[in-house]
Amino acid sequence: QVQLVESGGGLVQAGGSLRLSCAASGRTFSVYAMGWFRLAPGKERVFVVAIKWSGGSTYYADSVKGRVTISRDNAKNTVYLQMNNLKPEDSAVYYCAAYRPKPGGDYSGRYYYPVLYDYWGQGTQVTVSS
Repeated sequence: QVQLVESGGGLVQAGGSLRLSCAASGRTFSVYAMGWFRLAPGKERVFVVAIKWSGGSTYYADSVKGRVTISRDNAKNTVYLQMNNLKPEDSAVYYCAAYRPKPGGDYSGRYYYPVLYDYWGQGTQVTVSS
């Protein structure tokens, strides 16, 4: 099992910044990649960004490119999501998720499917006021 704990959410004005953290514990050696997803009221959970533990390849949703940066600290088993120039439409509960290797296709072709992630954190609320 892998446990994930997010932190860093909060209330910020439009144009502001936040940094979210996701600390992983447990069988972290089994994790191939980490992703961030967000869930806004009345909408489906959508992909935001992801990073491979080894090599550090990153994947960004078009809606956040240029405004967010994902990074990792392997020694701390922690992934960070730096969000800048936040907009009201970024308001959501942000979840980090861990992906384990599995058959059926390369990660680079399916990183945006939340159903393929194996472990989830409890989420952290981000609210951007206009």
